[in-house]
Amino acid sequence: MRNRAAWIAGALGAAGVAYRALRRKPKVAADPRADELRRKLDESKPLVDEREEFEAGETAVDEADAPTLDEKRAAVHERGEAAVREMRGPAKSSFREDEL
Repeated sequence: MRNRAAWIAGALGAAGVAYRALRRKPKVAADPRADELRRKLDESKPLVDEREEFEAGETAVDEADAPTLDEKRAAVHERGEAAVREMRGPAKSSFREDEL
């Protein structure tokens, strides 16, 4: 019985190896588009260095002097007062500007 089981296992193993060998696909020729993409990539690499050099001279957003909250509020308040003055126009009203 052992001898028969060994032969069956060996035959199955050999069949598996043969199946995998026959199932392998031949290598496909290189796609010409791949060469074009590699060429474009090689051309673009120096541009990345130039861009980094250019951006090094700029001030980063987080390093820029951002207005404080009080400055922002004052600017909004001034725009609002300008809008009120524009709406009032030349006509005189009962409100005084310093009451706003």
